[in-house]
Amino acid sequence: MREKKRLEHVLSTDADLARRGDDIKAYFDLAREGESVDGDLRREIDSLRDLIDKLETETLLSGENDARNAIVTIHPGAGGTESQDWADMLLRMYLRWAERQGFETVLYDYQPGEEAGLKSATFAVNGDYAYGLLTGEIGVHRLVRISPFDQAKRRHTSFASVFVSPEIDDSIEVVIKPEDIRTDTYRSSGKGGQHVNTTDSAVRITHIATGLVASCQNERSQHKNRERAMSMLRSKLYEFEMEKKRAATKKIEDSKLDIDFGSQIRSYVLQPYRMIKDHRTKTEVGDVDRVLDGDLQPFIRAFLLARRGEKQ
Repeated sequence: MREKKRLEHVLSTDADLARRGDDIKAYFDLAREGESVDGDLRREIDSLRDLIDKLETETLLSGENDARNAIVTIHPGAGGTESQDWADMLLRMYLRWAERQGFETVLYDYQPGEEAGLKSATFAVNGDYAYGLLTGEIGVHRLVRISPFDQAKRRHTSFASVFVSPEIDDSIEVVIKPEDIRTDTYRSSGKGGQHVNTTDSAVRITHIATGLVASCQNERSQHKNRERAMSMLRSKLYEFEMEKKRAATKKIEDSKLDIDFGSQIRSYVLQPYRMIKDHRTKTEVGDVDRVLDGDLQPFIRAFLLARRGEKQ
């Protein structure tokens, strides 16, 4: 069914390109006859350019798991309320990006901050190539701004980390023995209905050997939350093992695009000037509000192009 859906998308896209080409040709024909079509023609060309950019980006996604859904986890760095608020801003940015792409998102775990923001959040992005598109977001994101929580209106620097793993299905076997994990249950503290917040239905599973943790609290029953948390843990363990394998073959160490969990990959500066800069690809965008509202395509595209260049 996944392959059928993919092929249907290819066919519909091909038909859409042909239709757009015919429309643009028709506008040129009308222009030759003296009709005023400048506005309509410009809109058609801009729309076609956006579609072609999107299609070209998809051609850059050839990794083993690029076509899969993604599981994204966000954690604030040191700095208390400042970093927690920044982590919440990142969560909104990624949810808005997914909405722009037509992807479905499911919030699995949300631990609110004490005053503002969040202590941690985990969500799924469901859609073709969600993981491949989000791979370049792994790392530490830095924010520089005038703090809304500082009465002296001083400039603060905040950090938050983003980790992305592919959602794996039953076609990939990941064995987790009962003795290898620790399961804790607790009362949900995030967003949810009355039943969710008044019973110990939330589940946190820790893989003892690696320290990897998966939590879920968005389902009503403890059983469903445990099932979802186990699925996320399997995905994290799979990505953990794949990272070890890639490191063993030097594909990561030798790459200029090396992304460690503690590395700073991008800076979002709101004061004293406004600029977002990716430190790996040197991509810069001055429209900060547009990016924070989910327009990540310039950074995603630049990363994928740079990654392809490294592989050649």
